[in-house]
Amino acid sequence: MTLAEQLVVVALLGGLGGWGLALGHEKRQRQKVEAVAGELLAGIQLARAEAERRQLACGLSLDRGGWQEPANGSLPACATGLKRFGDAVTLAHSFPATLRFSANGLVIDGGLVVLSQSGTQLRRCLVMALPLGLVRLGRYDADPAGPLSATLCQAER
Repeated sequence: MTLAEQLVVVALLGGLGGWGLALGHEKRQRQKVEAVAGELLAGIQLARAEAERRQLACGLSLDRGGWQEPANGSLPACATGLKRFGDAVTLAHSFPATLRFSANGLVIDGGLVVLSQSGTQLRRCLVMALPLGLVRLGRYDADPAGPLSATLCQAER
């Protein structure tokens, strides 16, 4: 092989390697968003089950780092030891300061959570609808920096 042919091969291999790294980075960012969406849902399910098990109204608060004890302290925490998300993703939500659960596990408050991450176009959303507290995960079809709207949370087929 001539030097020119070797340089072409090296350039092609470098281009393919760079492309593979970019795809891997995007996939990792998507996985972070999916993992936090699962943790959000698990926290709600755990809180409902705990309220029902104890037959006691309780609450949770959501901040950018994840679920925590109620912000205002007026209700006992529904669950302790919930996994914190850290700075894994960007989180925007319309939940009240304390998400309340009744003694029989029903959700008293509802709202929308939108998760996004730099490096991927994927935006996941979680909608909790009243009065039964039905929870739906989906894809969010707008910029989460703007006003949040549950109608933009599209269920996946």
